[in-house]
Amino acid sequence: MKPSTENLVRIVLAVLLLICLLRLPYGYYQLIRFIAVIGFAILAYYESERKNTPLVIVFVGLAILFQPLAKIPLGRQVWTVVDLVVAAVLIVLVFVQKQKVK
Repeated sequence: MKPSTENLVRIVLAVLLLICLLRLPYGYYQLIRFIAVIGFAILAYYESERKNTPLVIVFVGLAILFQPLAKIPLGRQVWTVVDLVVAAVLIVLVFVQKQKVK
């Protein structure tokens, strides 16, 4: 079974956020911010098409949180927790989506 574009975006974002837990050059984190904004905007669009307002709000909020222009200085430990929680939620949404389709 081929994954939907939406689930592919969720999986890619989750993997990239989990990679953020490693000690990498700062440029990687900047790149992830750009990718995350685009990914969360795409996910917000898909949810708006479904009229799922709570998830639209969540994804727009995540796009604002990860946006690269006005960085939100949360500190490494807080960003680690944010990355873990967001990655876990994205992975759970992949499986919840599959269950609804069946």
